[in-house]
Amino acid sequence: MVVVLDTLAKKPRHPEKAHRPDMPSGRKPDWIRVRAPGPGAFAETTKIVREHGLNTVCVEASCPNIGECWAVRHATFMILGDTCTRACAFCNVKTGLPEALDPHEPVHVAEATARLGLKHVVVTSVDRDDLDDGGADHFVQTIRAIREKSPGTTVEVLTPDFLRKDGALEQVVAAKPDVFNHNLETVPSLYLPVRPGARYFHSVRLLQRVKEIDPSIFTKSGIMVGLGETRNEIFQVMDDLRSAGVDFITIGQYLQPTLKHHPVIRYVEPSEFESLKSVAYAKGFLMVSSSPLTRSSHHAGEDFERLRAARTAQLERM
Repeated sequence: MVVVLDTLAKKPRHPEKAHRPDMPSGRKPDWIRVRAPGPGAFAETTKIVREHGLNTVCVEASCPNIGECWAVRHATFMILGDTCTRACAFCNVKTGLPEALDPHEPVHVAEATARLGLKHVVVTSVDRDDLDDGGADHFVQTIRAIREKSPGTTVEVLTPDFLRKDGALEQVVAAKPDVFNHNLETVPSLYLPVRPGARYFHSVRLLQRVKEIDPSIFTKSGIMVGLGETRNEIFQVMDDLRSAGVDFITIGQYLQPTLKHHPVIRYVEPSEFESLKSVAYAKGFLMVSSSPLTRSSHHAGEDFERLRAARTAQLERM
């Protein structure tokens, strides 16, 4: 379990959670355990990320798959700094007042992408409610820089919701990422305790707007389970996403980053994830990733190839 203090800055990583009571989640089941990272490529990935002064969601959000992904030189870059203006109850990314944007960050992301030899790169970010465009132009500059340095690399963006940022979504869509991802994270009834700064139907509408503006862009969204949702609520989220034309859904187990975060209400059995996958495919998603360790960017490159193949097969049947 991760500590709540930022040991480098010697200050609370989550000041808004510091005085909350501890919320233990119990012992993790065997199916949620992962192997510790080994040497070799993991160390090389670490070196490249550090040399370019970049942040990754792998580190900042305490992703359980970091050992597996970095061992094959796959990293998910987190732009717009390392400090989020939101305070979601599930997330381990540092919260507070962010610093100014680094104008060189897009180029550094592109350089690291090229050095890692990524065929498919995922770029996400913190929420930046303090910026007039929510960081949209920074996403655009990053996409352009990657395309310039690595023209053969496909680009997936995992964006914030751009709540009350008129024109921001349109900027990012105009840059034509190959995949536009925005996570709903949980069911509507849990937004207040889990994702209080966001609005469920705004997020659904955001994904729908991407398809309205450019139907060629793949859209993707993900939810966590184990936060207290019901099975029927998960089905309703699936229906809402399909109504918005979303192509790809990811479903993974919520894991509590610290004792100050939202507790795990339930560890969902692997068989239930398989059942949810079957239901999602039946509802019409082109691609579904559903397992305890599924995360938005886990196996993103392989999943993109399958997603593209699924669309081709669908068009051939029409």
